[in-house]
Amino acid sequence: MKNLELHKCILGPVMTNCYFLKNKETGELLIVDPADQPRAICDKVKELQAKPVGILLTHGHYDHILAVEEVKKEYGIPVYASARERETLENPMVNLSGMQGKACSVKTDVALADLEVFEAAGFSVQVLDTPGHTMGSCCYYLKDEGVLFSGDMLFYGSVGRTDLPGGSTAEIVKSLHRLLEALPEETEVFPGHDISTTIGYEKRYNPFV
Repeated sequence: MKNLELHKCILGPVMTNCYFLKNKETGELLIVDPADQPRAICDKVKELQAKPVGILLTHGHYDHILAVEEVKKEYGIPVYASARERETLENPMVNLSGMQGKACSVKTDVALADLEVFEAAGFSVQVLDTPGHTMGSCCYYLKDEGVLFSGDMLFYGSVGRTDLPGGSTAEIVKSLHRLLEALPEETEVFPGHDISTTIGYEKRYNPFV
């Protein structure tokens, strides 16, 4: 990682990974999947002495978005997500927050298209549509830093569940193959839950390949 200083908090009822991508040179920060506990997120930002400039959402399930509105308001920053994930983000019954007694609806400020490259916090970020866990699940690839944020699409030795609204086993397997064929083996993968992995490891050992 050249300019990326990466940190993580594990938040919420199902131990979701919330990532903090700090640019070592500028101090600017991207927050990936503000899962829950906005005060803990803001405390982490303060600890890092960083300046948040954007929120990246890998998908719209409640356990990845409950703190979005408060963090967005605190720092006045935009929310990025795949254009295909609008319904999941906005509908509490689809994003499952309505079933948890915490009805949550999130509006996207920047709706991203597949393969779109954008600049944020001094990083070049490419969005890769990877449906299967939800209809609009996506991954964020920072080529220059050699990292991928996979949300709940790809885990260490596994893939995300497909029995929730918008899920599809056929689609998630297709998405997995797309990532493994497109990205260098040394790419580090940081998922929405559990530990990190690499594209090379998943090529060899993921049972869904």
